[in-house]
Amino acid sequence: MQTLDENSVALVFGANGGLGLAFARQLLAESRVGLVWAATRDPDSPSLQDLNRLYGERLRPVAVDITDEASIAALADEVAGHTPQLHLLINAFGFLHDEADGIRPEKRLEDLSAAGLERNFAVNAMAPALIARHFIGLISHQQRAVFASLSARVGSIDDNRLGGWYAYRMSKAAQNMFTRGLAIECARRAKRLICLALHPGTTDTALSAPFQSRVPAGKLFTPDFAASQLLSVIDRSDIEDSGGFFAWDGAAIPW
Repeated sequence: MQTLDENSVALVFGANGGLGLAFARQLLAESRVGLVWAATRDPDSPSLQDLNRLYGERLRPVAVDITDEASIAALADEVAGHTPQLHLLINAFGFLHDEADGIRPEKRLEDLSAAGLERNFAVNAMAPALIARHFIGLISHQQRAVFASLSARVGSIDDNRLGGWYAYRMSKAAQNMFTRGLAIECARRAKRLICLALHPGTTDTALSAPFQSRVPAGKLFTPDFAASQLLSVIDRSDIEDSGGFFAWDGAAIPW
């Protein structure tokens, strides 16, 4: 990737999820990447430990709770204590449903709940904003850097033709608005930082599992495919793309 060399540092939030783990694995496989921080609730997971054994000190699993600002701030301090700057930060997490708590995508207005709205906004909108707030000093420097958040096409207001899924759509639209606002501010204070909202397509992860039967043939992507495609989008992006919303194939998505 043109963004990274042997002195570069990447940070992946949600690194134990389907897409987050794929991002971490592919960044490590790229021999020019010096260090990958893998932030997750469970840094001791078997998957990350397997990567650790394979790549050694180039992978650094660390604990974080993205719904807790103090945890995010503590991680920023920990990273800053080991490296002066980041060159790539990927928010590879998302929330849509939790069967245990009865939170499901809404089919009609009466299905809305405060609990569903709060969980969707906490993960999909608030977490990326708070991560940017606490990591801006590490991704704002004289070299090219990218702040990328995984969004979803259903967060596009202009593209909404089906309705429903209120909490998820609203939270993703809010996330997109934050990414655009961040890009505008960074054009003044962090002129080498590219801020992107990215849609991975429907990917075979726990988030999409209950809805995969509706996916057309050939449109359900593996995490490795989606991560590879999005890393290519990140690689091709330049400062003129900052604040944009792009799909896995590089196509711009309307807001």
